[in-house]
Amino acid sequence: MYTLIKKEQNARRGTFETVHGTVQTPAFMNVGTSAAIKGGISSYDLVDLKCQVELCNTYHLHVRPGDELIRRMGGLHKFMGWQRPILTDSGGFQVFSLAKLRTIREEGVTFHSHVDGRKIFMGPEESMRIQSNLGSTIAMAFDECVENPSTREYSKASCDRTVRWLVRCKAEMARLNALPGTVNPHQLLFGINQGCVYDDLRVEHMKQIAELNLDGYAIGGLAVGEPAEDMYRIIDAVEPFMPADKPRYLMGVGTPSNILEAVARGVDLFDCVMPSRNARHAHVNTWKGIRNLMNAKYAEDPLPIDEECGCPTCRRHSRAYLRHLFKANEMLAMRLAVMHNLWFYNTLMEKIREALDQGRFAEFRAQYSGLLDTRI
Repeated sequence: MYTLIKKEQNARRGTFETVHGTVQTPAFMNVGTSAAIKGGISSYDLVDLKCQVELCNTYHLHVRPGDELIRRMGGLHKFMGWQRPILTDSGGFQVFSLAKLRTIREEGVTFHSHVDGRKIFMGPEESMRIQSNLGSTIAMAFDECVENPSTREYSKASCDRTVRWLVRCKAEMARLNALPGTVNPHQLLFGINQGCVYDDLRVEHMKQIAELNLDGYAIGGLAVGEPAEDMYRIIDAVEPFMPADKPRYLMGVGTPSNILEAVARGVDLFDCVMPSRNARHAHVNTWKGIRNLMNAKYAEDPLPIDEECGCPTCRRHSRAYLRHLFKANEMLAMRLAVMHNLWFYNTLMEKIREALDQGRFAEFRAQYSGLLDTRI
């Protein structure tokens, strides 16, 4: 259940209650694709790094180790040692981004595994069954994420099919949640808004899926290479038609500035691989912008990554030490940098919530929106 605590213009401060705990929103969901954060971060580390929700990938876990195995192990929470909420994406994005050979039909999509090439069929019912086996807190509906750019005609046909698939997802989830022995009979379902970069298709699609009274709503198919201005324009167009009493999730976004701008437009939840991926390549976030630890100027720098940061890495280690670890190809370099970036993102969300609580979000946004994405 989502509760709106207060608003500052369109920006929302709320809570989202689930069977695995209450999420303070706006929130950033840390991405553990294969039930782990890349960079050697455990679920127990995530608690210390202030993570509220972890996102895992339906497609990857279905391929390896297999959702039936995870079910036999007691579900994803037990399997990975994470007790807080988990959101599983539907597998739709991976089907469309990874699968070079795929056939889309009304029933679903046939494609080949990127791991071993075996043929896989996934449709709405299959996606719901996999996510039910995983026992995640929130399951995402199976949708088609169209390429950008796509023609208006194809985007419209895809939107219509995504609505039909969503109706099937809802029916199948209701059936699965009612079965004895279901890992999480309280599993929630979020629908996904599509429509490429066509504002009117986006609005029409949002109106259609809002009528299904789901547990939450996501904006999908953005952050796939389109200019940030297009993304912001689409959020502005769609937001008035998103149910105000349900959480709103912008999928795959993004940079700290993207997050601040989307919060200002009424979004509650975010996820992105960016903080962990960038960290593994020595790019770290600070309150003054982005730092590249490989730069020669850090070779003898005794300061922490960010003097304002209280993360485990900044409390204990210098820029010089991290640069050495990266240069020496030590695994510890990635672990320490990823820990820092995840702490930074989760602290950014904390500060956004504090600013909303105190009625000074506009001031906070003005101070940091451009700054946090600049390179030092």
